[in-house]
Amino acid sequence: MNQMIIKELSHFLEQSPTPFHAISNISDILLKNNYTQLHENQKWQIKKGGRYFVIRNGSSIVAFVIPADGMSGMHIMASHSDSPAFKIKENPELDADGHYIRLNTERYGGMLCAPWLDRPLSVAGRVIVKDKHNGYISKLVNVDRDLVLIPSLAIHMNRDANNGYKYNMQKDMLPLYGNLTAKDSFMKIIAESAGVQKEDILGHDLFLYNRQKTSVWGGSEEFISCGRLDDLQCVFASLSGFLAGTAGIGQATTASEKTERHRSRTHMPVLCVLDNEEVGSETKQGAASTFLYDTLTRIHSSLGYTQEDYLIHLADSFMISADNAHAVHPNHPDKADLSNRPYLNGGIVLKFNGNQKYCTDGISAAMFRDICKQAGVPVQTFTNRSDMTGGSTLGNISNTRVALNTADIGLPQLAMHSPYETAGILDTEYLIKASEIFFKA
Repeated sequence: MNQMIIKELSHFLEQSPTPFHAISNISDILLKNNYTQLHENQKWQIKKGGRYFVIRNGSSIVAFVIPADGMSGMHIMASHSDSPAFKIKENPELDADGHYIRLNTERYGGMLCAPWLDRPLSVAGRVIVKDKHNGYISKLVNVDRDLVLIPSLAIHMNRDANNGYKYNMQKDMLPLYGNLTAKDSFMKIIAESAGVQKEDILGHDLFLYNRQKTSVWGGSEEFISCGRLDDLQCVFASLSGFLAGTAGIGQATTASEKTERHRSRTHMPVLCVLDNEEVGSETKQGAASTFLYDTLTRIHSSLGYTQEDYLIHLADSFMISADNAHAVHPNHPDKADLSNRPYLNGGIVLKFNGNQKYCTDGISAAMFRDICKQAGVPVQTFTNRSDMTGGSTLGNISNTRVALNTADIGLPQLAMHSPYETAGILDTEYLIKASEIFFKA
């Protein structure tokens, strides 16, 4: 177990309570590694050997490194920044029986409801204000203290609670914020956290998040638990592999070093983190949007390539769609497929689905297995039971805009879509190693 990787993963998870924070953290890491930020509303001036990234909506990012000696294709790794949560509605404060204040929320994505109950929660996201030039700017918000809680109904008042319960999102899942003394204070707290005045806030995107810190546990400390492992664990691993795999780009100091470092690099490395996968990806910053396509075509245009050149390069490209996978559950092993049964700490999971919810096929499976072989890391396989339907991910959705050979993979985990998920301590490092090999090619 690499203690430094676990420490860095834990820090990244805890500092990324929302997609906006995750992308801000990725941006900071890229800037520290000499990447230059581009903006969609400005002309791009890019050069061979350069390192760049572009952000859309503050919640999606594409980073890339231009090969120094020409391009024959692209190696793209995509993951998503969002996780199921409860979104704060407009006019959020609700009076409860003349004694309490609750917050009005709505479900974002398909979460497990029960684990949200009876645990300290807080609020994070962004607010929108006008700057002195009458432009709109986004301010990150994280009320970094225990702020709200969703209390369960006592067993005495619901004797059937342990016999199965259907949660009503408008009744059962609203968080308690305070007594009546807290009335009209919620947006003031948000404004203070953002460093602005309440009256200056023109819009907001705010979410509840679990306050419990990352835990490494188990008889041999072999498990890690935290919120948002799906999919920030893959985001962290792919970013780490991207930085390691592209470390030598543009840094050669002699002609011989430059030749050696770029001798086999003809594929442009591209890291892509998209928002809104948990709600279908059909947004301006999701996998179904034009964000990745727009970025790739602008790169080609800026470098003097034609549209036909772009299509030729696309045909010689490969994408890894990295979104966590279901591990066999120790109490419910019957829920797993008969012969494709991934386990925590067993390695990266290659995902298959006959109805194309995952886009792995024979070609992309062979390509990904070869990458893992070069990296010396284990590979597991996942399919749903034939009598059960599963979820989907961003690979096949992204392929409707940018069509190329793609493998859907993930890291095995338990309690997917809980606010406190569990994964294996070894698997993050496996994906970092595979990603590094992928981006070096």
